[in-house]
Formats: sequence, C-alpha cells, structure tokens
Amino acid sequence: MRVLVLTTQVLFTRGGAEIHAASLVDALRKAGHEADLASIPFKWYPPEKILDHMLACRLLDITEGNGLRADRVIALRFPAYYAPHPCKVLWVMHQHRMAFDLWGGPECDMALDPQGRLVREAVEKAERELIPQSRAVFANSQNVADRLSRFCGVRAEALYHPPRGAERFHGGPSGDWFYYPGRICPLKRQELVLRALARTREAVKVIFAGRPDNPEFMEGLLALAKKLHVEDRVRWEGHVTDERSIELYAGSCGVLYPAQDEDYGYVPLEAMLSEKPVLTCTDSGGPLEFIADAENGLVSAPEEEALAAAMDRLWKERAFGTEAGRRGRAKIDEKGITWDNVLKKLLA
Repeated sequence: MRVLVLTTQVLFTRGGAEIHAASLVDALRKAGHEADLASIPFKWYPPEKILDHMLACRLLDITEGNGLRADRVIALRFPAYYAPHPCKVLWVMHQHRMAFDLWGGPECDMALDPQGRLVREAVEKAERELIPQSRAVFANSQNVADRLSRFCGVRAEALYHPPRGAERFHGGPSGDWFYYPGRICPLKRQELVLRALARTREAVKVIFAGRPDNPEFMEGLLALAKKLHVEDRVRWEGHVTDERSIELYAGSCGVLYPAQDEDYGYVPLEAMLSEKPVLTCTDSGGPLEFIADAENGLVSAPEEEALAAAMDRLWKERAFGTEAGRRGRAKIDEKGITWDNVLKKLLA
C-alpha cells in the first residue's frame, strides 16, 4: 500500500510529535508499505494566521504526486487533517488546544487577542464538520479521545503506540536521582518540581534533560533553583542523545512526570520499559492511563507539599520502587502496545 503520513511542523522545533510521525513512517516501511511524510509549516500567532493555515490545508491536493496515487492518508495534527482525501484516516495527536481545553488559561494568548474568540469559534466549527468526514478517527490516547468528544462531539478510538526504540530500554540498579526528561516549558511544570524539591525532607536530587522552548523560561528556572537553595540538588543536562537518556532512565530511582493534562506522553512508557516507578499528578492526563497510584508508581496532587511527600516516599522506599517498576514493565506488555497492532487499525 502507498501511504502518506500528513502532519504539521512548527519550524525549528522537534519533540514528541515529530518523533511520532517519523516513527509511524518507519513502521509502515518495515511492514512493507511505501510510505512518505509530508509536514506542513504551522504558525499560530497572531490568531488570524490559524485561519490562513486551515484554508491552505483545505486547498491541498494530496490525492497523487508525480503520477502516483496515495492509497491511504494518515493525518496526525491540526490543521493538516483538514486536507481532503477519499481514503483519509485521522490519528489525532491533539487539537489546537488553545481553542479548547487551554482556552482562558495562562498559556492561552489567543483568548487575549481581539480576534481570538472569532478564531476559536471557526476552529470549533471546522472540527465538528470536517473531522467526521474521515474514513476513521483514532486518537493517540483516551485523554485526546475524551477531548474530541467533549468539545466537538466526535467519537474516536484510543490507539496506543510504543516509544521510539522501545526494544533498547532496560532496567538497572536504583541510583541517587530522579530523572525528568522532556521539553522544558510551563506545561511540563519543572517549576513545580523545583518548589517541591525545596520542601522534601530527604536529600532528593533531580536530573532534568531536554531543551527549553523559551530561553527566558529556562533563565527563570535557574534563578528559582538558586532562590530556593536547591541548585546543588539539580542537574540540567540539556539535550541528550537517545543512548544517554536510556542510561539515565536505567540508573534513576524513579521518573518524574507531573506535566499538566498531557496528551499521551512518552516518558511514562519509557520509564515502564526501564522498570522504574513513575511519579505523576492527578491532572496529568495521558499518563494516568498507564500509572496507577501505589501500583506502578505514585499519583500526587499537583501541589508542592504533596509532590514533595511523594518524592520522599520513592526516595526512601527503594524496595517499593523496584517492585512498582516491575509491575510497570508487565503492564506495558499486557496492553499489547506494538506497531503491528497500530498498523492493523490504521490500514483496515
């Protein structure tokens, strides 16, 4: 089958969404299909630009290229999934969240713009009308599926996929740090981790890995760590190679992931593959589909004191952490999260 994977790309940015799209193309090719990736540049500011991108995607002709027809289109991200095609399947990673669950929150500049509400209404109308025109609609987590249902009345089936290089992750002896990989930005709540760290009673240490979305935000975190007198208990590794990240997972005593309302989140899955307990929060979204409190990790309220207490517990109770890590590994196997299962659904 000739398959086109269609997504959007924020210029000069690479994260989980880009890894997801590339991994899907690799999985299709390994399964014997002819697959290609098309990434459409996307800019969300000022809000009127969103309407331009929506129209541009509607005008795209992706039925064929160079005389070769696409047998199937798998569209992943807003507004790329508006492009028309008779055999298009949606695997929604997330909608334009500022028009939905993030509307009016501290991360939503759109709500402050004079045209923001009109753009939001246009996005909502398009989602309700255009998404159901697809051959099938999947979401990359139940959390994303629930948003589609709640905000747009669209039903989607949750379809889980494994992290890149899942077979390379492995366990290891519990070391003297927690590991928190991922983009450094407000929604990942590294600030909350620092504030909780200042309230721990144990000599807890944290290694952060990942690039900051905004240099000013990173500077603020460094200043906060110094103000809270925890700078000597924190290490900022910046961008790390896959090999380095795998070793940091394996050597940690646990993995932190208190992100706010995450779509899916590779970090908990990678931690489970590494046989490590995960500490997440009650409002973290996607990770709660995998992490059960006191079973394969801990689920804390998104508050400094509660997170500090959970960090202290995992730091002290290493035997519990080891057993929780083993349960996490078993849980990922039980769920059958494989690319074979994903492709069966997307290509049916």
